[in-house]
Amino acid sequence: MTAPHEPIPGTTIFDGRMAMKGYPLNKMCYSFNEAAARQEFLADEDAYCAKFGLTEEQKTAIKERNALALLAAGGNIYYLAKFIGMLGLNVQDIGAQQTGMTVEEFKAKLKAAGN
Repeated sequence: MTAPHEPIPGTTIFDGRMAMKGYPLNKMCYSFNEAAARQEFLADEDAYCAKFGLTEEQKTAIKERNALALLAAGGNIYYLAKFIGMLGLNVQDIGAQQTGMTVEEFKAKLKAAGN
């Protein structure tokens, strides 16, 4: 058994519990590596989510295109990148959402941290 993690404001810690919670969601997002899967999802999102057994929380987050809710529903950012990429977003867009900044503000913060 592992010790509980200290909360980090503005983040969702992805641990073993979250991995179990998010398994269907992450498995679905992994499927988006295949163009045929992306087309099948876009043709009927509800049926595609049902195919992977997503929870109501996960289905709602998918429908709302809410990346933060997807993380809270057990989504792993590396798998979610497949989904958010389909929407024309990237990981910096998610970072901006997590920090409450605009994308440009978030990019500037990253750049300043690298100096």
